Amino acid sequence: MAANRSLALVTRAVDVTESSTVATLFTREMGKVSALAKGARRLKSAFQGGLDLLGVSDIVLLPKASESLDLLTEAAPVERFPCLRRDLAALYAGYYVAELLTELTDLHDPHPRLFDAARITLRHLGDVGLRPRRVVRFELACLREIGLAPSFDLCCQCGEPTTAERETAFGPASGGVLCPACRPGLPDVVTLDRRTIDLARALASPGNRWREWEPAGSDLADVRRVVGSVVSHAMGRRPRVQPYLGV
Repeated sequence: MAANRSLALVTRAVDVTESSTVATLFTREMGKVSALAKGARRLKSAFQGGLDLLGVSDIVLLPKASESLDLLTEAAPVERFPCLRRDLAALYAGYYVAELLTELTDLHDPHPRLFDAARITLRHLGDVGLRPRRVVRFELACLREIGLAPSFDLCCQCGEPTTAERETAFGPASGGVLCPACRPGLPDVVTLDRRTIDLARALASPGNRWREWEPAGSDLADVRRVVGSVVSHAMGRRPRVQPYLGV
């Protein structure tokens, strides 16, 4: 088959022999791929620097028609994110981005907008003030791309508006906010203040309103908690890196 070229974010790399590595890459053009990089561990490898974890590289991939691994023939470094080397909290946030990309997407299912969102997020994780909001914003971008974005305006069960309520029920497993008529009987429902819902909506929306918002600490903590619950439900387990997020 013809070789494919794409930008790729390295989300995982495992040494499998004395000279070769299996890399999991989130590419802009082909989605998530797992590929064998023969000779990647040699001193004069053609992959030098191109398989660094959480780096963006220009890769050339030979897809395999069978279920065997694709073959990586080139990987040249394009962008590195210095903040991940200076700040441990930023590094853990970067690991979280990689885990979401790996666990929430399918092989060979392209999401170019999600690739761009991941690259922008990694580029700015050194901004301590905005880092917590950037992480939540990326979580919401992942959920939106895979069709599981929670609703913050309309009841996820009946479609009725909930914006008039001062406090609103939210079901992570149900798909978002719930009106009073639909809440009874549903599991794992929490009650959120209107400010929390407004902040979540701003973080999920395009534009810069999410930057300008001045949330109370509890508002952002509540948004992080409920969005994290939706991510855990989508993944089928709690993300491994989530407990270590120092954001």
